[in-house]
Amino acid sequence: MRRIFPILLLWMLTPPLLFAATPVPVEGRQGVVASASALASEVGVSIMKQGGNAIDAAVAVGFALAVTYPSAGNLGGGGFMVIHTQGGDQVALDFREVAPLSAHRTMYLDDQGNVTRDSVKTHKAAGVPGSVAGLLDALEKYGTLKRRDVLKPAIELAQKGFVLPAHLAAQFEKQLESMAAYPASMETFSRNGVPYVAGDLWKQPDLAKTLQRIADQGKEGFYKGETAQLIVDEMARGNGQITLEDLARYQAKWREPVSGTYRGYRVTSMPPPSSGGVLILEMLNMLSPYPVAELGWNSAELVHLMVEAERRAYADRAVHLGDPDFYAVPVETLISPEYAKQRFSDIDSDKATDSEAVGAGRIPAESPETTHYSVMDAKGNAVAVTTTLNWGYGNKIVVAGAGFLLNNEMDDFAAKPGVPNSYGLLGSEANAIQPRKRMLSSMSPTIVSQAGRPLLVTGSPGGSTIITTTLQVILNIIDHKMSLNDAVGLPRFHHQWKPNQIFYEPYALSPDTLKQLKQKQHQGLTVSKRLIGDANSVLFRDGVLQGVNDPRNQGGTAAY
Repeated sequence: MRRIFPILLLWMLTPPLLFAATPVPVEGRQGVVASASALASEVGVSIMKQGGNAIDAAVAVGFALAVTYPSAGNLGGGGFMVIHTQGGDQVALDFREVAPLSAHRTMYLDDQGNVTRDSVKTHKAAGVPGSVAGLLDALEKYGTLKRRDVLKPAIELAQKGFVLPAHLAAQFEKQLESMAAYPASMETFSRNGVPYVAGDLWKQPDLAKTLQRIADQGKEGFYKGETAQLIVDEMARGNGQITLEDLARYQAKWREPVSGTYRGYRVTSMPPPSSGGVLILEMLNMLSPYPVAELGWNSAELVHLMVEAERRAYADRAVHLGDPDFYAVPVETLISPEYAKQRFSDIDSDKATDSEAVGAGRIPAESPETTHYSVMDAKGNAVAVTTTLNWGYGNKIVVAGAGFLLNNEMDDFAAKPGVPNSYGLLGSEANAIQPRKRMLSSMSPTIVSQAGRPLLVTGSPGGSTIITTTLQVILNIIDHKMSLNDAVGLPRFHHQWKPNQIFYEPYALSPDTLKQLKQKQHQGLTVSKRLIGDANSVLFRDGVLQGVNDPRNQGGTAAY
């Protein structure tokens, strides 16, 4: 009998945070799903019990999250997927949003050349959605079940509804002020303007119809016909830019993943337009010469090395990373051990580097609301998926008649080179706005394998903290030999070059570590007001599949 283990919320969303315990992983031999939604995790497990593989389950979870996790699960956004097949193939699927055909590099600048808020709070903030195309392409190429069977659970959840847990009801109420100008959003997330409360049955009939059109017609049920027209009609109401041609021309892209070795393990992650995979490999290469395990988890010496690696990697991100279809991203150089050695050659073990003195590396000629889920089956298939609307609930605009939220991903472009986006990340020409270009992302779905077998499936939401969260989970498993629950649950820290600050969760850094870091002249040591990451992960160990939901997320679960 299937068992679902809800994870207790271990701390509140504001300090002080409590790290009294870490979640107990679920264990299974046939398949495990770890996601931010207990209902979505159950859907994935049910698909595998019907004979589906991990890819079938991942697609079903993706569509279920569009119903049960509206802040980031989506039809109106995009994401990345990394797959390891039972035959040993490793592939990456890019279903990132793209800029509309009418987009141009100065579209978010006012007459004085200052960046406006149009890239986050209006219809113009939305890129052309990619989630539907990506999920269906993965199903067609690597799945085993029929499309209608895989979408059926999501359709039923939208049609029949589900009982709202307290945390979702509270989220809805918090969003209503931002949604007040959009009737379809208010209709979806309130009862005629009255907030939902915990225990209410929440139905989404318009979303159910949209999902049914996808089940019946495939991609044409979203990118053409009735749903496409509903999107364009919504654009017309708010001076948005997505057209029928934009939708009809959208395609997800299969890409070669980035891959490297670290202490004998193969680390495979998402290539550009993700910056995450490249930066993770770059930082692992920088750290590989050092005795990370001997230095000890979050010791001052190790934190110093990790911050210096992060400082340099994020500086490279700002200059060298973008959509490879529009910009020659020097991937092979950035992920090479030789480049890492050169970048790390100037560190001082006793003194922090000034971020103002750190620029991007010299290259020879030649990117906080998201959701991550992990799936692994007994046959050796593994899937890491990260999807997003950018901000929680995207631009807050529900497509009238279609029932789903639009993204505000256009903010992930460099609206003006040298000016930070909403996550404080800087960008340059590589990530400037162009028609049909994909904006740079920090999403980092990652699979670690050993001897050709998937070992760890991980990733995270969290804007700029996605990359450092994923890095820390990997180090915790490989170097510190932690259990999965500790590797995911223990407190984390983050540095991203600029601003020159180390943000850390309470108890991540001991008083002695903080004292030593200050002596090394590290600046801006700041307790984070927000939790760092949500790394729902799966691990294969001693012949058993383990899954754990990050305790930072309320309402998620691992299931088998």
